[in-house]
Amino acid sequence: MSLPGFPSKGGDRRERCLSEPLGEGLWVRTRIPLTPTRQAGIVLFVTFLTIYLITLASNGLIIAVVRTDSRLHSPMYYFLCNLSFLDIAFLSTNVTTCLNGFLYRPNIVPYSACVAQMYIGLTLGITQCILLAVMAWDRYVAICKPLNYHSIVNKAVCIRLSVATILIGLLLSMVQVFPTDTVPFWGHNKIDHFICELAPVLHLACVDIRLQQLVILVVSVGVIIGPVLLITFSYLPIFSTIMRTKASCRLKAFSTYGSHLTVVILFYGGIIVMNMFPKSIISTEDQKIFTLLYGLVTPVLNPLIYTLRNKEVKGAMKKLISIRGTWQGSKS
Repeated sequence: MSLPGFPSKGGDRRERCLSEPLGEGLWVRTRIPLTPTRQAGIVLFVTFLTIYLITLASNGLIIAVVRTDSRLHSPMYYFLCNLSFLDIAFLSTNVTTCLNGFLYRPNIVPYSACVAQMYIGLTLGITQCILLAVMAWDRYVAICKPLNYHSIVNKAVCIRLSVATILIGLLLSMVQVFPTDTVPFWGHNKIDHFICELAPVLHLACVDIRLQQLVILVVSVGVIIGPVLLITFSYLPIFSTIMRTKASCRLKAFSTYGSHLTVVILFYGGIIVMNMFPKSIISTEDQKIFTLLYGLVTPVLNPLIYTLRNKEVKGAMKKLISIRGTWQGSKS
């Protein structure tokens, strides 16, 4: 019996390991099934590169605006800066493998680079899971306890929460990746995925991997369920408070927080499908689609949903652009 999101153990793992032993080193070949022709690969390369550059520019702009405008030096925008940085780092970690796969066949990745990609990607992903929960709690305090907001969510608390999310991400990623790095692999080193992820890489193992699967599943459930519960119990009082406001304010608030929840659902939905659904329900191709959903779509949506629709951020952007224009004019 296999665990959700992982291949079955298979009775021929040990035989395969003996019949096709590894050489001096392991190289992983990722497969990009969306590129039947080189022309299609070039089109996808340009598309993904454009999305990546848009994500890089929009999130980078948010970080620059928040850091340069003193009016935005508040806990909410501090956490949004952290989210923008995570989006840039997470997409940058994985996009190079995809872009390379669109142009070259086969897309060969050294195993050490594959492990590094898994560890960094997991660290950033887990950190973002926890950060989204922290941001929901921040909004709960701001909406439901406005008089005590600045005493509860002060600068020291923000820094401690940020450091804690990163440390938890580093530790839990190590717990998941280290067992994978210690198992022997057999000669057929091709994974059916865009990027290096734990489940398809573990499929290359030629020993019983049920213990590793169990560890990964337990960590994944904890990382997903904990933040989801905190987000749920934060937003329920928020919506309850909004319902007691004026109709004009209510519509605007529901639009804002409804958009926030949409991004959260897309992000967590993709992760839940990837880690908690058995392969008998979700095929490998479906898993790739959900990987793109939380790995590519949400980093693009986050700047638009969280900040670029915000009047304060728009005003700060106009101010930054005008200052830059004035500086360039005086220089010329």
